[in-house]
Order: sequence, then structure tokens, then C-alpha cells
Amino acid sequence: MQKTSLFWAFNLILGFSLVVFACQKQTEEQNSSTEKLTEEEADGIYPYKRLSTYSFFQGEMNQLQPASNVLLYKPASSLFTDYALKTRFIFFPEGEKAQLVANELEFPEGTVIIKNFFYPTDFRDPNRDRRIIETRLMINSSDGWEAFPYIWNESQTDAVLKVVGGQTEVRFVDYSGNDQVINYLIPNKNQCKTCHNKSEEMAPIGVKVKHLNNDLDFGSGKVNQLAHWTSLDKLEGFEGKSAHPDMINYEDSTLPLNDRAMAYLDINCAHCHSAEGPASTSGLFLTYDQTDPMKLGVNKTPVAAGIGAGKFKFDVVPGKADESILTHRMNSTQVGVAMPELGRTTVHKEGVALIRDWINSMKP
Repeated sequence: MQKTSLFWAFNLILGFSLVVFACQKQTEEQNSSTEKLTEEEADGIYPYKRLSTYSFFQGEMNQLQPASNVLLYKPASSLFTDYALKTRFIFFPEGEKAQLVANELEFPEGTVIIKNFFYPTDFRDPNRDRRIIETRLMINSSDGWEAFPYIWNESQTDAVLKVVGGQTEVRFVDYSGNDQVINYLIPNKNQCKTCHNKSEEMAPIGVKVKHLNNDLDFGSGKVNQLAHWTSLDKLEGFEGKSAHPDMINYEDSTLPLNDRAMAYLDINCAHCHSAEGPASTSGLFLTYDQTDPMKLGVNKTPVAAGIGAGKFKFDVVPGKADESILTHRMNSTQVGVAMPELGRTTVHKEGVALIRDWINSMKP
């Protein structure tokens, strides 16, 4: 009888200790979360821990309404990121402006590029409910461009810097009314350079001249984006649309198939597959202005595709998309096969269909 009493007493104490431990752990986690969200001073020393400290947005933060010193921008074609929708802004330091030199944009130190990733609850009604997943900042510091991922909290009131990245499950209804679940991956700080790589230096992707030399509605009608920046004294060197390269929107089905395919490859692939990109040794150059069939992969054997090539021999086989390595890799999510390597966990069905049509339209 005494042993039984001791047994129950021991278990009671053990159970109480576990409860206390669990409560302490929960409190520590809550305190840690609270600490991350405490107010911080906007002292100009980047990066801040909280997105709100930058004051890029006015009113309720989750409305993503830019402050007066933050400018909206939108590239002609958008990089695919697991069907996430995006809004993009740029902050120029007071009194500073960008320079357009030799069709390249040079940004002043302190410039911040702001890119928000979000999902509507229902893509058929995108303006109703949405969940913002992350905001990526690219900050032009004295040491060059640096990338910082901010993950939004569940209450959608702020986002916290998390250089290690993360992942989260996203549920939504697609354009066809089907339920979708995506394991959305947020890249860590180091992974950002994998794509944002120009001659081994970090560089922006979507704020090139060809991506911005087009019209955008800023609230009072459409106007050329670079002309708009010029009128606000935020850009010097723009000589009119016809004087600079421009690119189309690959989603516009009224435009020529070849132009649409090249626009898609440029924004999704050319940051690596270009002369200055990390995939330059592949010999596959997919920039919008590329016309050399061999550099586009036509009847070209891959340099070192490994398992990525599958059973296929050539990057692009004219008239035979289903025998081309390019579409094979775009249509895969397998590690070592999928291209792009980062930025997606799903297949962009519409993008694959576009490139298939493009390859099948080529004469053998």
C-alpha cells in the first residue's frame, strides 16, 4: 500500500513538473516573439528587425499602401513564384536619384527594393481576402546589394526579419475553383544570391531598363514608368521609350508567340542563363534579345546537366517539345532536375504550355 502511494505521489509530482515546464517553454516562446516585435528606432542602420520600422507603408500595414516617398513599379513580365501574387515598390534616399547609363540602371546607396508576396483566399476574387507571406528587401549598401527576407505574422500586422528563411503551408482556391495546397518556401539570405547574381555580385532582377520601359497606371492614368521616375526627379538619363530596350508581357496572348516565349525565358531564366549569370558555362543564354539558335539550345547538347537531362539529348528539339530538356526540366519538381532550382515547389503549367508551343512551332 505504501509503495502504491509513493508511486502515485511520484507521478503526480512528475506530471506537475511537466506542466510547469510546458508553461515555461510557452511563455519563453511568447516572450521571444514579443521581443522580436518590440518597437525599435529607425536610426538608418539597416537592416531593421521589423518591417514596420522602415515606414514604407501608411495606414494598416497589410493594405500595402506606399508612403509618399515610396514608388510603385512593375516589370513587364513577372517571375513565377508558386503562383504567388506580388506588389513591388522602390524607396530612394531623400535627394538621391538613379542614373541610366548605357541602358543600365545605377541606383544610389540607400535605395531599397521592396517585394511583397501574397495569396488571395480565392483567386477568382483576389481583392477580397489575402494572406501576405513575406516581404523581401534588397538594400543597396556601401558593400553593394544585400537581401533580407521578412516573414509576416499570423495577424498580418507586421513582418519580422528572418535571415534563415522558412516555410509555410498555403491554402487557396485557384482560378478554376479548385482547392490548392502549397508548401511555400521562403529563401534564406544566402540563397537570394543564387538568382540575384551578376558577375558574382548580388544584383536586382526586375528593375532593369527593359523591364520598366513600359506603361503603368499610377492612379491618374497610364504613363511610362521610367518617364514617371524622371518627372519625380528620381531618374536621370532617360531619353524616351524608343531610345531604350523594352520587353513585353508574356501573358498577353495577342502578341507574337516567339516574343512571349523569349519574355518568359528572360524573366524566369536569364538571371542565371546569361553571359554574366552563374549558368554562363552552360552555353545556354536565354535573354530576351537572344537570336542565336545554338545559344537558345536548339539541337544543342547540355554541358553538364547530369540527371536533369533525363533520357533526352538536346536542350531544344525543334518541333518536338516533349523531347526537349528545357521543357522536361520546367515540368519537374524533382531536386536536381527542376529548373529554376529555387523559387518554386510547383510546376508553372501555363509557362510550360507557352514554351511547349514555342518549341513545337519551330521548323525541324
